[in-house]
Amino acid sequence: MLRPYIDRAGPGPMTDRRWETRLLALLAAVLVVFGLTAVYGASSLLTTAGGQVGSEFALRQALGAVVGGIIATLLARSNYRRWQRYAWPMIGIAAFLLVVVLLPFTHRIAPTINGGRRWVNLGIVTLQPSELAKFAVVVWTAMLAAKKGERIRTFQRGLLPFLVIIAPVVGLIFLEPNLSMALLVAILAGVVLFTAGARIGHFLVLGVVGTPLAFGAVASAQYRIARVLTFLAPGSAPAEATWQVHQSLVGIGAGRLFGVGLGQGQQKLGYLPYAYSDFIFSTIGEEWGFIGVVVILVLFGTFVWLGFRIARSAGDLFGQLVAVGLTALIGVSAALHIGVSLALLPATGVTLPFISYGRSSLLVALVATGVLISVGRGRRRTDGVV
Repeated sequence: MLRPYIDRAGPGPMTDRRWETRLLALLAAVLVVFGLTAVYGASSLLTTAGGQVGSEFALRQALGAVVGGIIATLLARSNYRRWQRYAWPMIGIAAFLLVVVLLPFTHRIAPTINGGRRWVNLGIVTLQPSELAKFAVVVWTAMLAAKKGERIRTFQRGLLPFLVIIAPVVGLIFLEPNLSMALLVAILAGVVLFTAGARIGHFLVLGVVGTPLAFGAVASAQYRIARVLTFLAPGSAPAEATWQVHQSLVGIGAGRLFGVGLGQGQQKLGYLPYAYSDFIFSTIGEEWGFIGVVVILVLFGTFVWLGFRIARSAGDLFGQLVAVGLTALIGVSAALHIGVSLALLPATGVTLPFISYGRSSLLVALVATGVLISVGRGRRRTDGVV
């Protein structure tokens, strides 16, 4: 848990006296540029079924980066405490969009793509509601946990109200179907609640109750069973079940120290599916080599470190909790993506923040960065108390 922040200076204007916020903004910018370059390299020779050249992915991603960067800049200069008022509307909008993509009569705006209904076309932009749900759940959980204070340590008045809201949201994401994102959203809520002071015993009880549900969720789809069996016993799994992970490792190994060069990777040529999104870390390993992999790890590690520094010295409990949750949003997503690429975790569809192709994911990552910077800028001077 974080040490409570004590503001001895009293009310006053919010000023930016933190080097962490500037470095965090620089890191986000570097990651975005790295991502645009990686997406171009991973898709430059790709031709889609609709006749589009894959390099257009990089142009669309760049447009998303510009829009997201402008929004992040505005959020960084705003008062993060306003998000407490927006928490309920945000979770409501996210839940509404999650319902829209599942309705039988909304296929026109929420078509089935690759066996799932995960996107909704709003005319001007196409959004992935589960990405919005990640951010909304973090903000909403932080808001309510800050209000409850010490009551968070009780189950009936502390943890149970969160379950009433978060469980249906997680369930809707699962029905898309998107089990990996559903688990990620649950993990992010758990991180915020644990930071707020929820009892470990309550989490253990939820774990015992949720384990059969998790097993049932995996068993409900043959491809999920295949992924888990591939992870547990890769040598005995069918070749088609191990194809993605095997090709991912082949690509990373082919990169050696300095990589084969931008756009020169071979795995994207039909060997590794979604080399520009779900497995972009593997593409980076092949085209940028061990050096590129280390750079990515250092960038994300530094981002998480800065995020937790900002959380530790936030101006109030809500600021602490939302900063921890948003830092986890970036850090946990990156860890899951990298873990899958290295065959350390069962295959999932979690994107690499800032880098994988996907404007919804990029927008959420930039918005999270903007709010984190806002929390850092909102710290007032204290008498040496952090």
